[in-house]
Parts: sequence; structure tokens; C-alpha cells
Amino acid sequence: MEPVAILPPDYRPSADEEYMNPVMLEYFRQKLLSWKKSLINQSKDTLDDLKQGGLNQPDQIDRASLETDKALELRTRDRARKLISKIDEAIKRIEDGVYGYCEETGDPIGVERLEVRPVATLSIEAQERHERMEKTYDDEA
Repeated sequence: MEPVAILPPDYRPSADEEYMNPVMLEYFRQKLLSWKKSLINQSKDTLDDLKQGGLNQPDQIDRASLETDKALELRTRDRARKLISKIDEAIKRIEDGVYGYCEETGDPIGVERLEVRPVATLSIEAQERHERMEKTYDDEA
């Protein structure tokens, strides 16, 4: 792995610079790490809320509402866990030197797409192809 580049405080990647240069890679690495930290903190808050208990509410409606809220929190936490796994995979791709390139075609994914979805592994074209194929298979089922 190359040494980590120094990231200027006001840096934003642009299509005008060399794609996935060291500064751009460091920008996305820090963006992913920050996102992961945020998700972990949210998960801790969820765990604290779940530990609060409260399911021994005497009112059935209150208890049902609380159970629904806890089920939603658990689903949200599971989604966060899966997202953290995708973030870890993206950081590994940075370390391996393949971050920012489509797994299917090898083409650049694009700065704009990575800004919005830094865990993306497919270019927009490849993603659209996958979605069309999924729709075709769903329609046939």
C-alpha cells in the first residue's frame, strides 16, 4: 500500500484531476472511515435504547408500540451492520489499489457516483444492466 497522502482541509475531488490519485484516494478513505464511525455510534445508541427495557408496560397498546419501535431499531441496526461491512470492503479496495473501478468492466466508476455512494462497486452503466436483469428475472418469476 502506498503511503497515505496529506488531505488539504478544503479538498473536493473533481473530474479535472488524475482519477484516483493519492489525495483522492485519501479523501474517500477518510469519508468511508467517518461514515463507519457515525454508523458505529448510532448502533451504540440503539443498543443503549434497547437495554432501557420498558416491555413490561401494563398497557397493551403501549407495549405493542414499544415492541414495534424495537423491531424497527433492530432492522435499522442490521442494515447499518451490513453497510459497515461494505465500508470495510471499500477500504480494502483502496488498500488493494482497485477502489473506484467497476468490478465488472474495470472502467472508472466516476467521482460523482462515489461522492454519493462511496461503497459503489459498479459503474452506473453496469449497475443499470444489473437492475434491468433483476427486473427481467422478477417479471419471469
